[in-house]
Amino acid sequence: MKIRLLSLLVGLFAANWCIAQKTINDEQQLWLGLFNQTRFTDRWGIWTDWHLRFRDGFVGEVGQGIARAGLTYYLTDDVRLTGAYAYVHHFPGDGHENIAQPEHRPWQQVQWFTHWPKVRLMQWIRIEERFRRKILNDNELADGYHFNWRTRFNFALFLPLTSKGFAPGGLQFLLNDELFVNFGDKIVYNHFDQNRLFGGLVYQITPHSNVQLGYMNIYQQQAAGNIFRSQHTIRTFYFHNLEWRKKN
Repeated sequence: MKIRLLSLLVGLFAANWCIAQKTINDEQQLWLGLFNQTRFTDRWGIWTDWHLRFRDGFVGEVGQGIARAGLTYYLTDDVRLTGAYAYVHHFPGDGHENIAQPEHRPWQQVQWFTHWPKVRLMQWIRIEERFRRKILNDNELADGYHFNWRTRFNFALFLPLTSKGFAPGGLQFLLNDELFVNFGDKIVYNHFDQNRLFGGLVYQITPHSNVQLGYMNIYQQQAAGNIFRSQHTIRTFYFHNLEWRKKN
């Protein structure tokens, strides 16, 4: 009994020691994104967004493309439920040097807004079902998909920097953080997936559109558990909301 207990303790110590001996790889990226939320009625609207992400010295080569589309139900003006689908195109990279890897990603989300006179806060909780095509080797895809669940919590805090505040022509500081957690049968060492911390500026173009520019650090744990990525990212997003409800 003592020998078994000692073996268990040694095994746990060795596993923790291996995780502690982590390797952190630094990368540089550029992210471009376009977001739209269009409201048709008091209750219904659509969500769309598109992304193009570059890697290797910020603009060395294209790393990923994403397209999302979904249906949004407005519980109130400030609380929204969305069910959607995303197609993710992983361009050739590590583990598949000569082929692209497709990913199908249904997702569901609750998003809510909080307004104060001088501060605004946006939050969402999103659940994703990730179906990533299996890879046979550097040149060939395999049959079937790897599957796991992932949940995301995102908050964005907007602080006006000029007297115009959130009106057209106003400039704001944005602090944004998003935490990703993996779960599922295939997730062993990286239940923590990644954290994205962003700080930057927001220019209010119209009451319904703005552009955001700043720096984002992505700290991501790989499946092996002891390998991490620290991605230094320049992020530029454009947000546009359309109001198509009939006026009384």
